Amino acid sequence: MRIVDANIILRYLLDDDPLLTAQATRILELGSVHAPFEVLAEVVYVMQGVYGVPRSEVSATLGLFIKLPNITTNNSAVLVEALGLYAEKGFDFVDAILCAYHRVDGHEIETFDKKLKKCL
Repeated sequence: MRIVDANIILRYLLDDDPLLTAQATRILELGSVHAPFEVLAEVVYVMQGVYGVPRSEVSATLGLFIKLPNITTNNSAVLVEALGLYAEKGFDFVDAILCAYHRVDGHEIETFDKKLKKCL
């Protein structure tokens, strides 16, 4: 399994450096790659916090990215739900993932976070 880091995904999605974007595209086109939730959380953080990309655009862009045929992730159903919660409900992305684990797979989530508890 090949795992990509946030920098590869960011260069591919943001297309902000022609050389690095071309390299990232080649890496992503070489076959299957895995984008774990930890990496996607960093991508969300950088896109929103550093580049100021609106939540709805971050969610839509990552939603399209994970639908590419050669991209795998931990659990695409959980990720799709999490992206929706992140964009629509204003959850931090990691909290959105936790809520999505509960909603999609029925996992029990223990938390002191009041906003997250409401989602559960």
